[in-house]
Amino acid sequence: MLPRRKKRLLLSPGKTQSLQQQSPGIMWMRRDRLVVTLILATGFIADLYFNILPKVQEKYFKNDCTCQDFKTTGESNSSSSRDNWQNPSTDTRLPITSEAGTLLSAQTQTGATGSQLQRLFSHPLYNIQTPDLRPEEYLLQREETLNYYIRKVSRWNRHQRYYNTAANISATAQVVSFEPESSWVKFHMGINRYALYSRDDPNIDQLLKDMGKIDIINADYTQDEKILKGICDCTQVVKPSGHHLKLSLKFQDFGKAMFKPMRQERDEETPEDFFYFIDFQRHNAEIAAFHLDRILDFRRVPPVVGRFINITKDILNTTRSEDLKSVFFTSPANNVCFFAKCLYMCKTEYAVCGNPDMLEGSLSAYVPGLTLAPRFSIPNPWIRSYTFANKEEWEVNPHYCDTIKQLYPYNSGNRLLNIIDMAIFDFLIGNMDRHHYEIFTKFGDDGFLLHFDNARGFGRHSRDEISILAPLTQCCIVKQSTLLRLKLLSQAEFRLSDLMRESLLRDNLPLVLTEPHLLALDRRLQRILKAVQKCVKKYGEPHVVAEDITETQQHGHVTAR
Repeated sequence: MLPRRKKRLLLSPGKTQSLQQQSPGIMWMRRDRLVVTLILATGFIADLYFNILPKVQEKYFKNDCTCQDFKTTGESNSSSSRDNWQNPSTDTRLPITSEAGTLLSAQTQTGATGSQLQRLFSHPLYNIQTPDLRPEEYLLQREETLNYYIRKVSRWNRHQRYYNTAANISATAQVVSFEPESSWVKFHMGINRYALYSRDDPNIDQLLKDMGKIDIINADYTQDEKILKGICDCTQVVKPSGHHLKLSLKFQDFGKAMFKPMRQERDEETPEDFFYFIDFQRHNAEIAAFHLDRILDFRRVPPVVGRFINITKDILNTTRSEDLKSVFFTSPANNVCFFAKCLYMCKTEYAVCGNPDMLEGSLSAYVPGLTLAPRFSIPNPWIRSYTFANKEEWEVNPHYCDTIKQLYPYNSGNRLLNIIDMAIFDFLIGNMDRHHYEIFTKFGDDGFLLHFDNARGFGRHSRDEISILAPLTQCCIVKQSTLLRLKLLSQAEFRLSDLMRESLLRDNLPLVLTEPHLLALDRRLQRILKAVQKCVKKYGEPHVVAEDITETQQHGHVTAR
C-alpha cells in the first residue's frame, strides 16, 4: 500500500498573497472588539457600584438609627461584630449587648439639641442607670457627717481666736459658719459606690464656680508634705528629684482644695531626656484630666478648676504656718515667690513667682478625710521602676498579666477591669507616673479607683507612650461600657478633641490645652481601639469585651451592673 499523505489546500499564488495581507487586519479587529468589550463592562460595573447600588440601598435599606439590634447570641451578633471591628474609627453603628430592644441614638431618643457636650450627655450610653442606691451604698451618712463638720468648724473658729490673740493681731478673726447646703458638702454626701458624683448632678458645676471665686481664709502645706517635715534640710544644697509644689487652701465656706501653681508654659513640651519621675507637675493637666474623666464617664477625678490667686493676700497673709512663711521671698524683678521646703526643692531656683503676686493654678476639691472615709493606698501592679536603669517585670514579661490574674484581688470582681480603665485614661493624657491608686475602704474590692494626681499628664503631645497601655494589651480585656464610649468618641459627631475643646472653655483659665494636645487625644484614642481590635482578632470578642451593661425589660431602660 502507498503511504498516506496529508491533504493540502492548494491555493494559487495570488490567493496566497491576498490571505497573507488580510490576516493581520483580521487579528487586530478581533483584539479591538475585546478591548472595547472590556471597557464597556468596566464602565457598567463602576456605574452599578458607585451610582445605582447606593441609591437602591438608600431607598430600600435606609436606617435612621445610629445603633442596631445587638443580641447576646446568634449569628447576627458575631457577623455584625466582625464587620464593626474592620474599621472601628468609622463604624457608625454602636452595638450594645442587651436582652431586648434597640438602643436609639441620642437625637432620636431625646431630641437633644445645642452643644456637642449636651448631645453627648444625652446619648443613651451616658444615661445608663445604676441600680437604686441604698443608704449604706453612699460613702457618708448624713447625720454623722454633718455633726463631724460642725465640730470641725467650731474647733477652727476657736483656734483662730486663740491664734489672733497670741499673735497680737487686732483684726477680727474670720468666723466661719457651717452651711449644710454648701456645694462641697453636697459633693461629699453624693459620693457612692459607683463614682464620685452622678452624671446629672448640678452641684458639681456649682462647686467649680465656688472654688473659682470664693474667698481663701487659710493656706498650709498638704498633709503628705507635713509628714516629710524634718527629712530634708533646706540650709544644705539639695539635688531635686522632681518639680513638686502644692498647698492646701481653705475657703470661707470651710471647703478645701489642693492648689498646684503654674510651673510650665502651655506650649512647652517635657524634654526628651526627662524621666517621668522628674517631670514638672502641670496645673493645666489637672484641669484637663478632670474634664476628660467626665467626658469618658468615669467620674473618678475630683472636681478641678483653674483660678488666678494673689499669693500675697491668699497664701502669705492667711497662713499660720511659719514653715510656709519662711519660703517666701521677693525676686530681683520684684515678683513675690515661694518654694517647697520638703522634699524635692529646697532651693530658690525651683520657686514659683507671681506677676508681681498674681499666679494661676489649679484647685482640686478634697474628698472626705481619712477620719470619715478611710482609703486603701495600693501599689499599681504595673508600677514603673523609679530608677535610671532597672525595669519592672511587666516591662520584660509579655505574659505578666497571667500572673496578676491569679492574685487577689485581681482574680475576681472588677478590680482588674478598673485598672485597665485607669490605664486607658492615663494613656490618653500621657501620664506615666501612676505608681499607686486609692480606693475607699467602705466599698471593698469592687469599689471604683480614685484617679488622683494627674499633674504629670499632657507633657508631650508629639509622643504616644504605648507602654502605658500594658494592662490592656497584656490582659486583652476591657469593659463593654468603656469600649462603646470610646467608639462613640471616635466618630465625627462626638470627636473627643472637639468635646474637650468645648468643655475646657468653661474653665476660668484661658487655653487650658493647646491644639496639638487636643489633636493628640484623637490619635491616642485610635491607638486604643486598634489595640482592642488586635485582642479581638486574637482571642475573640466574648473573651475580650466584658459585659457590664444589661437592659431591664420591665422599665425599658439600660442599667449598669
